[in-house]
Amino acid sequence: MIVIVMGVSGAGKSTVGERLAHALDWDFVDADSFHPRGNLLKMSRRIALTEKDREPWLASIRVQVQRWLTEHRSVVLACSALRASHRRLLMVDPTRMRLVYLKGSVDVLQARLSNRPHHFMPPELLDSQLAILEEPSEAITVDINQPPDTIVRQVREALASPASH
Repeated sequence: MIVIVMGVSGAGKSTVGERLAHALDWDFVDADSFHPRGNLLKMSRRIALTEKDREPWLASIRVQVQRWLTEHRSVVLACSALRASHRRLLMVDPTRMRLVYLKGSVDVLQARLSNRPHHFMPPELLDSQLAILEEPSEAITVDINQPPDTIVRQVREALASPASH
């Protein structure tokens, strides 16, 4: 199974994803590691990515998702997946994949982003992410304004629930 933990920058995708993977004894992968160097440079210069910038990034993630499914690997993938089209591309096999949406207020997100000054994604780009965010209707949605371990517990409970399958 593959669980995609999605949300805007600062939502806690990496933190929650790593802890969820550890709790499940699965692999954790951060989709940021698939970004071409040019994308990272743009974001570090406070330039928002375009859909054209995201295309090769999402395509390479899709190839990896297909590989994991073929290999029967269980993976937690932290990925912004902000648009419905991004999620459709990544959800290669919805019967073996789940989506977790980390949802939070702008105030909480801004506070978190201001506390990680050396990250390639600056707080100034949050508005551009929120502008393109299409909230998923088919996801386990969790409020980020609680401790990461509480979020992980809620996600694990939802994943175990027959209603989430």
